[in-house]
This record gives sequence, structure tokens and C-alpha cells, in this order.
Amino acid sequence: MSPTRRLLGYVRPYWALLGTCLGAAVIASTLDGLSFAMLIPFFRALFQAGTPGSPVGVERMLDRLLHAILGPGTGAGVLRGVALILLVTILVKNFAAFTANHLGGRLQEYLARDLRRALYGHLQRLGLGFYHKARGGELLNRMLSDPEQAKLIVSNALVTALQNAVVVLVYLAIMFSISWRLALVALLVAPAIAGIMLPLLRRLRSRIRATLEQRGELAAIVAETVEGARLVKAHAAEPYERRRFDERMGNYVREVTVATRLSVMAHPLSESLGGAVIVLLLAVGTGTAVGPALRPELFLAFLAVTLRLLPPIKALAQFPVYAAQATASAERLFEILDLPPDDVDQPSARPFAGLKREIVFDDVWFGYRPGEWVLAGVQLRVGRGEVVAIVGPSGAGKSTLVDLLPRFIDPTRGAVTLDGVPTTAYGRQSLRRQLGIVSQQTVIFNDTVRANIAYGDQASAGLPAIEAAARAANAHAFIERLPLGYDTPLGERGARLSGGERQRIAIARAILRDPPVLILDEATSALDSESERLVQEAIEHLMHGRTVLVIAHRLSTISRADRIAVLDRGVIMEQGSHDQLVTSGGVYQRLHSFELVGR
Repeated sequence: MSPTRRLLGYVRPYWALLGTCLGAAVIASTLDGLSFAMLIPFFRALFQAGTPGSPVGVERMLDRLLHAILGPGTGAGVLRGVALILLVTILVKNFAAFTANHLGGRLQEYLARDLRRALYGHLQRLGLGFYHKARGGELLNRMLSDPEQAKLIVSNALVTALQNAVVVLVYLAIMFSISWRLALVALLVAPAIAGIMLPLLRRLRSRIRATLEQRGELAAIVAETVEGARLVKAHAAEPYERRRFDERMGNYVREVTVATRLSVMAHPLSESLGGAVIVLLLAVGTGTAVGPALRPELFLAFLAVTLRLLPPIKALAQFPVYAAQATASAERLFEILDLPPDDVDQPSARPFAGLKREIVFDDVWFGYRPGEWVLAGVQLRVGRGEVVAIVGPSGAGKSTLVDLLPRFIDPTRGAVTLDGVPTTAYGRQSLRRQLGIVSQQTVIFNDTVRANIAYGDQASAGLPAIEAAARAANAHAFIERLPLGYDTPLGERGARLSGGERQRIAIARAILRDPPVLILDEATSALDSESERLVQEAIEHLMHGRTVLVIAHRLSTISRADRIAVLDRGVIMEQGSHDQLVTSGGVYQRLHSFELVGR
């Protein structure tokens, strides 16, 4: 299905609004043509020419209409009556045009809203693998800018195009009734105009798409620079980032310039072609080419209609430009919407009621790319209430292993079972509600302390419960010192807080959820000694009475784990207590020795 047809599918729920909008547009267009047709009796009354012996078709219709409204009369009375009818027609036409434009504006905003909702909802159903490859600025651009372009399919492609098409048809009907030669010339020349414009419009569509891609690249660079501002300044990389920005900006400007040139070229080209058509129509209509000349009132009305016909013809000629813009943006939106969702459950998925006995990693293999294994035949058992630490060199697969439990990823081979049932049999939402995850990369939202602790499924928690979780996480004291306490906004990515404070907010968040199973992914890494002490105390509160999988960067923090599993190159090399492994002569002893030397 074409992008345009898919876009129009989003308009289907608003068929009543669309129908009213299009109806108002048709009324406005018809009355627009009628108002110009009224110039014939107006000029006739003005020139006091009387009724012709053989009036043309449009004259007969208008004469019957005026006779029904005004009755018989001549001279100034008829002139005033025609002028009054003309005024009323123009007022009603403009009210109908306002209604069409107003409803069209509402409809296109509804379309943009629904496109954003669909895109955002689909992004929630995509797995972490997509986000590892995606660029935040590019996604933001597609979320905000592309629907703005795509919604033009309503205002410019549906409402305005229909309105102009009706205007053209009404005017052609008037012209045809005045002079069939004029109408015939218009009908013969119009396809030629479309044929001349088509190659230009094809190029314009491709350039518009390239422009949108470059704008996404530009947005991605800005987002990365803002997010990594500390790193940029620390490495004195401002000149490099400016050069990178200037390069992308140059590419963007070049694409915009070409697209603008093609778009601007379409206007004078269509106007020139339209002007040539009018010259031909005037030649035929005034009798300079073939046939008799028109009477003065018909000539003046014909001239007015001909000149008035040019704007809607130009607008219709520009319709493919707007359609190309909308289609190019729609293609970018549908590129994401067409990605198969990989973070959704099968209909047969059942809720996870909680861990009763054990977690087992049974011959688990996983690779992000075919043939490149991050985990290779992992065998690991974690009993209920047991604290198991996972250690190993960088790149050993530790984080990948614990990501299998909440089903951020699923095993390529083998299975992770909970009380003998594979995790793939459970719904992701119910499974994740039973888990608490605290990682080194703490996420703090630009919201209050209260909202950051009571996040997600705990949003309805009361302040006493939130304070109790904060006290258990050693966070209450510094929260009380903030300007508004628990109602203090924390800024973008928790800018008001230190690293240790952000970590304690994350631990309070996990404590409030009270999860029976806990995953700690290097939760005390990169902290100073005092912050690490406070965080470690909070973690001990959090670990009490729970089943815990803990990844530790510093081996001293997991010395009291019930069991330690050493992972190296995707394989569990050894398991045991700290005292057993430190004298085993294996990988753990080597890691422990390196840590002692590094102190």
C-alpha cells in the first residue's frame, strides 16, 4: 500500500468531520463560481443592454434565478438587487470557506496527533536492540517534524485540492456555457501542463526526503552534544564538534537549497503555463482566432472568470508538491512503524505469580550477531533467597546474562527458567513487576523527587511510603535539604544531584517496588568512598530477604555473597564462595590480585 493511502487510513476515524469539511469546501467553491457568474446580469444591468435574443446557458439559469428572487424589473432596481444578491453570495461563500479551513485545520492536527501516538506506541513495543542502534535526535525529529509534514495531506491534498478542483469545474462549466471553444482549449491544454510538471515533481519528492534525512542527522548531533557536554568540554573538543556540526549543516543547507529551487521553479513554471493558457482562451473567447466575438457583458464576465481561474489552477499544480512533502515524511514514519515489534507477548503468555524455588540458566547461548556468541552454554542456578554475584573481566557477558531475566533479550539457544518454566512463557509486564533493577547508569527524569521514586507502577504511592523508601536508601537526609524537599524538580538527567545521590534515588525507587527478585548491575561503580559507603548500606537494606543477582566491579563489595559465579568470554569458569575462589588459582584469584595491586 502506498504511503499516501496509508496516511489517508488515519483520517478514516474522522469521516464525519472530513465530510462536513469537504461539504463546506464544495459549497464555498460553488458559490465562488456563482458570484463571478453574477457579473453577467450585473454588467448587463449596468450597461442597460437588456435581455439578449438568444442568451447563453448560464444567462438563462441566472435570469430564472433573478426573476424568482427579484421579480420583473429594469434599470437601477435590478442593479441594486443583483448587487445585494452578489454581496450575500460572497458572505455565505466566505463563511463556508472559513468552516472548511477551520475543520481542515482541526482534522490535520488530529492526524498529526494520531501519527505521533502510533509512532510512540510502536517505539514502546520495540526491544532494546533497536535503541542500541537508533539515534535519539533522529527519533525526536521523526516524532515531531515528520507528522507536521505528513498532516499536509489533509489540508493541502484533501480540502484545498478539492476546493480548487470544484472551483475549476464550476468555472469551466461557466466558460463552456459562454464559449465551448474556450472550454475545449482549457481541457486540451491542462494534461499538457501536468505532463511538463511531473518530472520536476518527482525530483522534488526525492530531494524533500533527503532534506528530512539531513535534518535528522543534524538533530542527532545536537542531542549528542548536549548529552555529552561534560565530555566535550573535558576533551576540549568544541572545535571538533563545531566542525562536525558545520559539515552536517552544510549538507542540510545544500539539500534544502536544491529542494527550494525545485519548489520555487514549480511556481513560475505553472504560472507561465497558466498564462499561456489564458492567452489562448482569450484569443478564442474574444473571437480573434475563430468564431464570433462575445457581447461586452459576456466578454467582461469571461475575462473575470478567466483571471480568477488562474489561482486555483496554480494551486492544483502545486498539489503534487505538498503531496510529495507529505509522502516523503510518511515514508520515514512508516519505516519505523513497519519494524516488527519484538517486545510484545504471545497471546499464550501467562502472568508470573512470583518465584517459589529457583532461577536456572540452562545451557544459555546468546549472540547479537549470527556466529558471534556473547554467552556460550551458560549453566547457573540461583535459589530463592540466595545472593549470587557474577564477576568477570570487561566484555565477559555479565550484563547480557542478567538482561535475559527481565526479557530485555531472549536466549538464542537454551532457556532461562523460573521454577522450571521458561521466561518466554510469561508476559513481560508481569515478569518485570517482580523484578527490581539498579544499574550503574541511573536514569533520573526531569520531574520531582517524589515522581522519580514513585515511578511507573508505583505512581499512586503515598508520601509516607515514599519517605520510608528514601530513608531505607539513605536518601531522606539530602532530599530534605533540597529547596522543595520531595517536590523539588531534579532537572534534566538529575542535574541537581551528585552521582551517589542519583544512585540512592534509584535504590529508593527499587525499595518502594518491594521486588522479590533483585538485579544489581555494578550499582556502586564510579562512586567516591563516602558515596559508596552510603549506597552500599542502602543496597544491604534492599537485598535483605530477596533473591539477588549482583554484578560487581569491585570484588570487595560482593565478598559476602552466598555464591560467586565467574564469567569469562561467555562461559561460567568457576563458582564458589569468596574464600574458596580467592585460593583456587583461577580467574577470580587473578581478578582479586589485580584489584589488590590497584589499591
